[in-house]
Amino acid sequence: MARLTLNPTLNQTFRISIDEDAKGKAMDFSAELKRSRKAESEGRWEEACDIRYGAMQALVELLPEDDLVELDWEDRLTRDAVMIAYCSAVDFFLVGDWEMAAAGLELVLDVDSDDHLEATTLLAFVYVAMGEWDSFGDILPDVADKSPEKSLLILWADWLRSGRLNKGEFAALSRFHAPYLREWCAEEHPTDGAYLADIDSDHPTKAAKARELWLQTEHLWREQGGFIEALKNAK
Repeated sequence: MARLTLNPTLNQTFRISIDEDAKGKAMDFSAELKRSRKAESEGRWEEACDIRYGAMQALVELLPEDDLVELDWEDRLTRDAVMIAYCSAVDFFLVGDWEMAAAGLELVLDVDSDDHLEATTLLAFVYVAMGEWDSFGDILPDVADKSPEKSLLILWADWLRSGRLNKGEFAALSRFHAPYLREWCAEEHPTDGAYLADIDSDHPTKAAKARELWLQTEHLWREQGGFIEALKNAK
């Protein structure tokens, strides 16, 4: 990784560069991101995850240990380094490795304080899954107010800690995010042609967005069947 360098910009950010004589030898985050996506599209999931994890490790090795570094989102190679680290964190999230998911997402937020990838919300779900209540309390204000994710997070966290649903938050979910409540209480969540056409359109419906979020977090709710039953009973 000595062939990679961090170069300061006038905006008090840093760009990742590859030394000219190291091309083809040093970690090229853009090339690795493309390679991981190709592997994934061809069904080689483990290989894709390994590529992303290797790239995240390379980014960790490049960054200074004691100082926070803000990376330049406008630079392609630098942006792809942040992107592939985020994708690796998502890989760990999907297999339920909360410690590694949290570490990856925290890394992303450290180098991208503007949170272009909305890592904050996913990290909040991870903290709840881990039972890291202090960390969850610290990050919750950064989750978008009046978002369905925030309502679900509060409801889930309160249910885990007390065994009861927050009545006010449940009312808010019912009133302002009804498609999400319906999705969470549904018996099936098909990824049929109608859903795929909807979510891939320029203006997906709230129902499609609700199903997308369910599918992204489904493994959480398989382990928390009691929470889903509580929502159904309250509904």
